[in-house]
Amino acid sequence: LPNHFGNRKPPTAAYAGESFELFFDEVDQGWFGGMFWDGRATGAALGDPLAEQAQGPFLNPLEQALPNSQVLCVKVRQAEYAGLFEEVWGAGALNCAKNAETVYEQIARSVAAYERSAEVNPYSSKFDLFWDKAASAGKDVTRIKCGTGGGGMGGGMGAMGCPSGGTDGWGSYRNLGLTDAELQGLAVFNDRADCASCHSLQAGPAGYPLFTDYGYDNVGIPRNPENPFYSMPPAWNPDGEDWIDYGLGGFLRSAGYPAAVADAELGKFKVPTLRNVDRRPSADVVKAYGHNGFFKSLEDVVFFYHWRAAMDIECAGEGGMGGMGGMGMGGCEMMAGMFPPPEVDLNRT
Repeated sequence: LPNHFGNRKPPTAAYAGESFELFFDEVDQGWFGGMFWDGRATGAALGDPLAEQAQGPFLNPLEQALPNSQVLCVKVRQAEYAGLFEEVWGAGALNCAKNAETVYEQIARSVAAYERSAEVNPYSSKFDLFWDKAASAGKDVTRIKCGTGGGGMGGGMGAMGCPSGGTDGWGSYRNLGLTDAELQGLAVFNDRADCASCHSLQAGPAGYPLFTDYGYDNVGIPRNPENPFYSMPPAWNPDGEDWIDYGLGGFLRSAGYPAAVADAELGKFKVPTLRNVDRRPSADVVKAYGHNGFFKSLEDVVFFYHWRAAMDIECAGEGGMGGMGGMGMGGCEMMAGMFPPPEVDLNRT
């Protein structure tokens, strides 16, 4: 609807169809699966979180704002593709007086089927070609790392201080489709920065990484003051500027889970896939990152992670004097103002 705004940046549906039903993993002591940033499309109703996510926008009062499933059914029955719908679901499927709830489910499953299709998930990126070439060469991309020594001729440390040598050093992955800079970045991603612990390099069902473990984390993202939801009328946002997004914990609270269970998840949001993370229709399109769109570039995201690590490690000591780099109180005080505080400081990982 015009002038109606939701409270979060829309999550991607591409490369997301492998997300399973939301559950708590007793071994890893965390929640995994589900759809939406807060996992509220759990998959419990339809056995398919992606289809449940597809149901959401139709009846959401801040999105398509249809009053009920019967109105949705009528709109599909009047659409040009109504015949195609009945080809799939059977003649007479669009009997809206009788089958509205069934049609609502069928629409969602149809959308989810398209979202899982090769058209939406082609696995045709430069990385996928590199992955295939590495496999053909007997190289395991999940093992790439900053290696040892200088890596021989043309090796060196690289711009990131990431040596190229060794069996699994990035230098051994040359001539497979990525530049040296890209290989160094991937090695740091997988090794030193440990991004792959959440944005996993393990192959999914299609044989390629999906760059997510489907888990939930609170990385300390600040509130986004540019989020128009803060100024929505009380009918939609009764808390106004004081509204706080509690993520998974907020959903678990609303779903009736015990306070101890829900409170342990406050501030956590689903780990997104990084596939096509910077793809845009044109260079002038501004992208936003994080559940609330706080970051406007990948450079901002990486700098935030670096800053947060410095604040947590370097400046965590009493008076900000301790830490690995010895920045001292002055340096820590200067760095402290670079980003606002986390919207939710509980349960940060």
